[in-house]
Amino acid sequence: MRVSSGVPGFDDIVAGGLPSNRLYVVSGPPGSGKTTFSSQFITEGARNGENCLYVTMHESKEELVHDMSNFDFGFEKVMRSDRVQFLNLVTEAGKRTITQFGTDGGLTNRLTAFIESNDIDRAVIDSTMLLQHFFADMSEEITGFLSSLKQTDTTILLISEMTDPTSYSDEHYLAHGVVFFHNYMEAGGMTRGVQTIKMRGTAIDCDIHKISFSDQGLRVHPDEKVKR
Repeated sequence: MRVSSGVPGFDDIVAGGLPSNRLYVVSGPPGSGKTTFSSQFITEGARNGENCLYVTMHESKEELVHDMSNFDFGFEKVMRSDRVQFLNLVTEAGKRTITQFGTDGGLTNRLTAFIESNDIDRAVIDSTMLLQHFFADMSEEITGFLSSLKQTDTTILLISEMTDPTSYSDEHYLAHGVVFFHNYMEAGGMTRGVQTIKMRGTAIDCDIHKISFSDQGLRVHPDEKVKR
């Protein structure tokens, strides 16, 4: 079974959509489109009647909605609905929300229990860089965290700040799929693209495809490849 990303053109380069109930890492440098992509993913799920969760560690719900307010793909509307739960893990309210699922096992057990207890279909976790706030030994604990998420019946996007697409870290090896966003300066200005580096069980197009932004959000152009 596949689920639509909600991003026009992206499903065309991953054989029709994302295989469901799997963990995907969305990587790239700041400003490359990761949050917009993830917000469209959540919006698509909510529109389809799915239970969705947006987990963050660095911004409020109001800030996220404000950041997406320049687009008309419906993010603000679904964030007001009962289909999307927002969880900021560094606020007192966020800590109380997951503490009810126990104190043993730290963030890994509590977040997994929250996802399973709320029958979450789609989730976004933003981001790996901030997980070090919760983990005493990032390199050791990230493996258990990702392995636990992979056992849920949830399609999860994990945002990862990364500037070098050849410099892989633990999450890239452990995830079922890796999507990398590129942005770099050329003589004509900023060039943006998206590349599916890995997706298990799926025939993928590994070329870098052009992306663009409009009032409707991010769009992938499957027929336009970016050469570097």
